Formats: sequence, C-alpha cells, structure tokens
Amino acid sequence: MSLTEEIKKRRTFAIIAHPDAGKTTLTEKLLLFGGAIQTAGAVKSNKIDTATKSDWMEIEKQRGISVATSVMGFEYKDVKINLLDTPGHQDFAEDTYRTLTAVDSVIMVIDCVKGVEIQTEKLMEVCRMRNTPVICFINKLDREGRDPYDLLDEVETKLNIKVRPLSWPIGMGKGFKGVYNLYEKKLNLFTPSQRKLSDDRQVFENLDDPQLDALIGPGNAAQLREDVDLIEGVYPDFDVNEYLEGKIAPVFFGSAVNNFGVNEMLDTFIKIAPTPKSRDTDVREVNPEESKFSGFVFKIHANMDPNHRNRIAFLRICSGKFERNKPYNHVRGPKPLRFSNVTQFMAQDKEIIDEAFPGDIVGLYDTGNLKIGDTLTEGENMVFTGIPSFSPEIFREVVNKDAMKTKQLEKGLKQLMEEGVAQLFTFEMGQRKVVGTVGQLQFEVIQFRLKNEYNATVEFHPMNLYKACWISCKDKKQLDEFVRSKNRYIARDKDDKLVFMAESKSWLQMVQDNYPEIEFHFTSEF
Repeated sequence: MSLTEEIKKRRTFAIIAHPDAGKTTLTEKLLLFGGAIQTAGAVKSNKIDTATKSDWMEIEKQRGISVATSVMGFEYKDVKINLLDTPGHQDFAEDTYRTLTAVDSVIMVIDCVKGVEIQTEKLMEVCRMRNTPVICFINKLDREGRDPYDLLDEVETKLNIKVRPLSWPIGMGKGFKGVYNLYEKKLNLFTPSQRKLSDDRQVFENLDDPQLDALIGPGNAAQLREDVDLIEGVYPDFDVNEYLEGKIAPVFFGSAVNNFGVNEMLDTFIKIAPTPKSRDTDVREVNPEESKFSGFVFKIHANMDPNHRNRIAFLRICSGKFERNKPYNHVRGPKPLRFSNVTQFMAQDKEIIDEAFPGDIVGLYDTGNLKIGDTLTEGENMVFTGIPSFSPEIFREVVNKDAMKTKQLEKGLKQLMEEGVAQLFTFEMGQRKVVGTVGQLQFEVIQFRLKNEYNATVEFHPMNLYKACWISCKDKKQLDEFVRSKNRYIARDKDDKLVFMAESKSWLQMVQDNYPEIEFHFTSEF
C-alpha cells in the first residue's frame, strides 16, 4: 500500500469531556464496536469486576477517573483508528492540552442532564485555537435529561460554534427507544446491554413505514417524524468542509453505557473525520505525504509495567514512514537515535511493530534521551511548534520524609516531571524544589506514584506563589543583573530555563513596570 493510501485510511482523534460525562465509557464502546475488546468494563461499578480498558493505573481504578491520556489503536471497516482517551478532570488539563496537539479531530462528550460544563468550555477554547474539527456526542439519554433542542442551543451559545444534529433521539430516560441517523436516513433500535454488543437491530430507511408505529408506539413515531421535519427545515444541510474547518460541530445523541447511538456516530466519523493534517515547525510546514519521516513526542510515561521500570515516549508521526531500527535525527540531542522496541497500544497492552505512518501514535522505549516536545526527523533540523508548558496555578514545596530514599525521590521527580504530570522548579537560592500544578489532585497522584513506583515518601507544603514566569531578555547583561537582584525569586525549570516566581499579581505587575527590558512569558514556548 502506498504512503498516500496509508494516510487516507487513518483517523487520529481524542475524546474530551467534563469529568463523569461518560467519556471513558464511550471509549470502551468504540473499542467494542471496533472489535478491539470483547467485553466492556464499567467505571465506578461494583457489579462489574473488569476495570475499563483505558483506565489502567492503580490510582485510576481506585478513584474511577482518568488521570492520564491513554492511547488505543484499532481497525474498523478498513479504517485505522488511533483513539486517545484524555483525563476529564480539570486538575489534569495540561495533559489534555498536549494531547490535543497530537490529534487531527476531537469527539466531545456532553452529559444530557448537566449540559455544557466549565471544563468542556475550556477544552473547546483549546480546540478553537487550532480550528480542530469537533463532533459532539450528547450522552446518557437513558436518564431523564434536558430537552434536546435546549441542549443544542446551549452548545451553540456556550461553546461558540454552530451545530448540526446528525442523529436524533427517540424518547428519553425510561422511554428511550433509540436514535434516528439523519445523515444516512436510517433508524436503528438497540437492546440495552452494558457488557456486550446487542445484535438485535432494526433498520428503517423510510419513516412513513407503519412498522415504525408498531415498534416504538404511535406517539413516539409521530414525534420523531415531526422532529425530523423541523430539523431538516431549521438547520442547513450538513457541510463537511465547514466541519473540517472547525466552523460547525455535528451532533449525535445516545447512551454509551447502553450502546445507543455509538455505532451511528462511529460510522459517520470514519466518513467525515479528517485524515492526518499538515503540521507547523519553526522552519516550515510539514505535509504528511512527504517521503521523509518526521514526528514529535507529546507524552512520556514511566512504569506502564510496574514489573519493569520502563519509560515510554509517545510519538505522533507527522510525515513519511517510521521504521524500526532505523537511525533518526534527534533534533535537540547530540546524536541520532534508533529504536528496536517500537510499540502500538491497546491501553497498556502493546505489540511490537516494524513500521508506522502519519497519524499513527507509537511508543518508543527510552532510557531518558527524549522529553515532551522533542522532534525526530530523517535528517532535517526543525522543531514542531505548539507544545508548550503552561504556568501552573498551585505551588507546593517538596519535603522528603526519608533521607535514605533521596536518590529514589530525585529519580521519581525527574521522571514524573518529564511525563508532564506537573512542573518542577528548583530555586537558585537554597535549591528548594517546588512542584507547580493546575489542580490539587495532581499532588495526590504524584505522592501516590512516588510511594508506589519509586518507594519515596514526600509531603507537600503550601507556598505563597502566584505565577511562574519564564524570563528572557535580548541583552544578556540586563538579564544577569535582573537575576542577581531578584535572586530569592529565581528558579530553573526541568529544562534549566530561568523562571521568575512571583508572589502576587500586583507585585508581578510592579516588577514588570520596573524592568521593561525583561520579557515575562506565561508559557515555556517563546
């Protein structure tokens, strides 16, 4: 198969949502429809002993939430799907933001009872920054939720994007019967089933068929006919190009836990979702059909297998063909790297592969050479842009509770920070180590993982800090003078970049006014 054909058959997307909207459950059902797994787990269920496939870390199983992005690949109807399940909790937003740099489109899950929530709005802002195409899946229609028309209006208003329903629910809550696929003009009725797919499916291409009244009742049938007429009259015809430009979001309704509506969305997704797109570097734009390989690291995870202290870098392939055992230019590093152990994922299950193509996400076993944002190429010196670290919101000093385990703590902190779990700042004065995060829950995760994976015990003490600002100046002498005069507040990040640790908003403003020649940056990419 040619490179162009390989690219055309690939779809790489992330599933994003507010916590508890059903995102991980939807991931399970997509894998189930794709034949990648036979039985779905259930998040927060005592009746089902199988943990969900994408939540595999011990702390995820205990809490019933996703705290790290999972990568899963499977084939569906001759299309290679690369699916990334992201954390919904706002405390892990930075992992999600970085994941969005590695995908070509997004499926956003919205709870029909709660509607659009604050984290959904934040994630949508990140999608809009890149004009990422978004499909909306309104979930949990097996519960008594809000009116579908009200939900569509709220999505348009709060997320600032036009919508076009491509499926429509029949009933809601206990009276939920199924969904009508407006895109293919077909009605699919399902039998509720949590753990396996139901084969009991009726297909109607004509809504006037009297059999419809017999199956879902005259009232539901009349309502469906009325709704479809209204939708087709109010909303313009669906324009795939507008979707691909990020201007309109197709909307699907369903209940992931009961397999309602998931198949309709998946079938439509593989038809309309974008194939791998071009990417910007600091030198030029890279087209996926270029013959020479290039890609970037957007995530690193240590200890995926607790029995082997392995470290895996997740690489998004942007152009050409990636081949196992072939030396590649590590743009930031001193020498080329070759990888004999190249994997693709089904959550933590991995298989060795010999080659991969644009859109694919591969895992590279790494001993510490790679970090988030690194670019690998087939010779060219260029760096893919748009993978920054953001200034954290909460800061805590790391206090080692066992001096005998200092080396383990150093190693654990280094690896967890390279994963992007949080950010580590080391003060120039006194070498105090401070962890910065987006949310409180990250400290619990770091504490848990340091203890369980590195046998290091820590406490986190609050610090009176407002913002970490990366600093730069065209005049080295002025920068040196600033660092000397503000030495108490100067730290270095894990990449040894200078950071000014501001104690308050007003004080930061005053320092900026007093030192106009110093540039203060709120992301690490400047």
